[in-house]
Amino acid sequence: MSKCSGVGAGSFSDAWEGLAAADGLLVHSDRGIQYASKEFRKILEQNGCIQSMSRKGNSWDNAVAESFFHTLKTQFIRHHTFSTQREAELAIFQYIEAYYNRRRRHSANGWMSPFEYENRQVTQRVA
Repeated sequence: MSKCSGVGAGSFSDAWEGLAAADGLLVHSDRGIQYASKEFRKILEQNGCIQSMSRKGNSWDNAVAESFFHTLKTQFIRHHTFSTQREAELAIFQYIEAYYNRRRRHSANGWMSPFEYENRQVTQRVA
């Protein structure tokens, strides 16, 4: 696996571990080499995921992801200094999992946190 494709594959694998997702999960990304690689596409296929990519030159396709990264950078990363890559990874994981996904309300989710929104979707699917 190339170093570039490994970044996308490793991040996806880390996220996938704690996810209660059904087959057909849509995984949207930009057109970066790490997401276009054969290795990454194979991992998605093995997990029953559908890959979605932004159209070339159309940043609106990726607006939700761009909004997330803007928030991550302005609300968290710019206010912290990390000594190692591992320290940064752990701190960012904590920010995303403990705050952004579980407590921060999102207008796109009807002012629910992503965790609340996902749980509601799963409950509605089961009912």
